[in-house]
Amino acid sequence: MTTPVRRMRASSPPNVEQRLEALDWAALGSELDTRGCATLASMLTPDECVALAALYASDAPFRSRVVMARHGFGRGEYKYFAYPLPDLVARLRSGLYPQLAAIANRWNEAMRIDTRYPDTHAAYLQHCHQAEQLRATPLLLQYGEGDYNCLHQDLYGEEVFPLQVAFLLSEPERDFTGGELVLTEQRPRMQSRAEVVPLRQGDGVIFPVHHRPVQGTRGIYRVNMRHGVSRLRSGHRHTVGIIFHDAR
Repeated sequence: MTTPVRRMRASSPPNVEQRLEALDWAALGSELDTRGCATLASMLTPDECVALAALYASDAPFRSRVVMARHGFGRGEYKYFAYPLPDLVARLRSGLYPQLAAIANRWNEAMRIDTRYPDTHAAYLQHCHQAEQLRATPLLLQYGEGDYNCLHQDLYGEEVFPLQVAFLLSEPERDFTGGELVLTEQRPRMQSRAEVVPLRQGDGVIFPVHHRPVQGTRGIYRVNMRHGVSRLRSGHRHTVGIIFHDAR
């Protein structure tokens, strides 16, 4: 008599909400305070990255397309998602927001800015809509050889959430070379500081939209932040950007 073989079920990977809950948010907040950015390693699976990047070929999920060279933004292009957002993008946006809102409120208190952000993203979007900022801002970016993104800030109206998150959907050295994310801090009465952020496929990075607090010898002061992407030397690069305020 043969013993039946028991097939082990392959365990499902954690869903987006479980991945976000497992993050060490205290450490991420400390990293943001110190460096001005914080990396979320392997937040998206390779399959999720490929599926998101593949959306670029269709116009259906998007409300508009921007060719950077036409506006002096650099070279390359991007598309803004339309509402309703793709499920994964919507879940990342709503799932990331509560922890980032706590950091944003702490930063605003340190910088003596009166604005405070509500606990949920749905509640925050009501503030955006009251300010007549109604259009979705998450976007999918596409770069080819020679493309780059000039240093900039993603401001779309008076209502601005101070943190955003970008996820790299392509694998460096396999899909592209070059194309590093670059952050700069414009410090008062000092030279600007640059930070190059190394990412792998599926990694995310949290960074400021506009400014952040920095501890100086005479207390906390405000530094202006910009971000961009260096020139791609070969291949193609896709990134999804999660911006939390809506646009006019």
